[in-house]
Amino acid sequence: MRKNLFLAIILALPLTAFAYPSENDYGQPVDHKLEHLNKLLQLSPEQKSKLEAIFKEQHEKFRAIHEESHSRMKEVLSPEQMQKMDDLRKQHQEQMREQAPRKPAP
Repeated sequence: MRKNLFLAIILALPLTAFAYPSENDYGQPVDHKLEHLNKLLQLSPEQKSKLEAIFKEQHEKFRAIHEESHSRMKEVLSPEQMQKMDDLRKQHQEQMREQAPRKPAP
């Protein structure tokens, strides 16, 4: 049980940085997130701009944390274990993308 929990935590934390640069930490396009917030909160153009900057900064921080964690894990895990870890991450990333809500076609 502890092993599964540990693996889930290890996989979940750095995965957020795998999102494309134009996506937030859930793989959701930032534009979509901003538009959703705008509908709910009636944001001013200035607020939208500031939130977009916040989301971009957040993404950059997540990416930096991921890269640091990945480097540190390379020091601990064997090359075979690291490959397995990378494969598990890719598999998890694909599952998350499949579960993400899709935008309707225009």
